[in-house]
Amino acid sequence: MTGTQKIGVLIVDDQALLRASFRLLVDNEPDLTVLGEAGTGAEAVALASSLNPDVVLMDIRMPEMDGIEATRLLEGPRVLVLTTFDLDEYVFGALRAGASGFLLKDTPPAELLAAVRVVASGESLLSPSVTRRLISEFVRRPASFAVSGLDRLTEREKEVLTLVARGLSNAEIMAALHVSAGTAKTHIGNLLAKLHARDRAQLVIAAYESGLV
Repeated sequence: MTGTQKIGVLIVDDQALLRASFRLLVDNEPDLTVLGEAGTGAEAVALASSLNPDVVLMDIRMPEMDGIEATRLLEGPRVLVLTTFDLDEYVFGALRAGASGFLLKDTPPAELLAAVRVVASGESLLSPSVTRRLISEFVRRPASFAVSGLDRLTEREKEVLTLVARGLSNAEIMAALHVSAGTAKTHIGNLLAKLHARDRAQLVIAAYESGLV
């Protein structure tokens, strides 16, 4: 997506009324456009392949194939998971499957639209309540996963990864480490490449599952 090109959105939900509501909301924005709708995970995978959306608004509980499995099968689009169920199993499952954001369906419209733009730009997004519980859950669990690429990180990169896992933004990392914006972005880019992570959400998971934090 470059210049004035609109952000293409695919809406996935098994409830037609919700799909219609999301379509109306998205299509009213000058920089966003709905490319299509799907009522099941299987339909979502097929449509995403042909429509090439920038962002998929993905429901979790659907017939035939749930949103987590559909997210795992998607290649290319960013996935913003929307659900009425504020449960850990869905948060962890969606993020491990490759989702870039996780919001509840009662999120205010303005925040939902902002989330679509954030995810489309390449950033990850979690609602504050989800972030708090994600961190507390990983703190409670013993480290049980070997994260590929962790041994290739420099000490500075591990330090940056720790700060990312604690929820710090690039600006806050700059202040904490007394580095420039360019240096902070370089460190984040190196972490994404070395840990084969798509975005910051997956960096957070890598940090906690490896026991680094």
